[in-house]
Amino acid sequence: MSDSSKNKLNTRVKRIAGQVAGIERMLEEKRYCVDILNQISAVRSALDALGVELLTRHLENCVLGQGGDKQHDQAKPMSQQQLLDEVKTALSRFLK
Repeated sequence: MSDSSKNKLNTRVKRIAGQVAGIERMLEEKRYCVDILNQISAVRSALDALGVELLTRHLENCVLGQGGDKQHDQAKPMSQQQLLDEVKTALSRFLK
């Protein structure tokens, strides 16, 4: 993963962490429930977007890029069936 890509993902994670901290503050301040629920919805959306980005990168670098110059350093050598099973497992966990 390039430094630019890593920085973008880290920026997203920090933004999400800030949103979660904001929910904690809202609870401490006894803010209006619907406002808190809206913030929770925003965090969920941000996490979903991050997950889609990571799944896309996984497919590009660890599945399609296996054995090539784009392969992730931590990718394990796997058969096509093993890769498919891994993606199915990751998707089923992500989509719960």
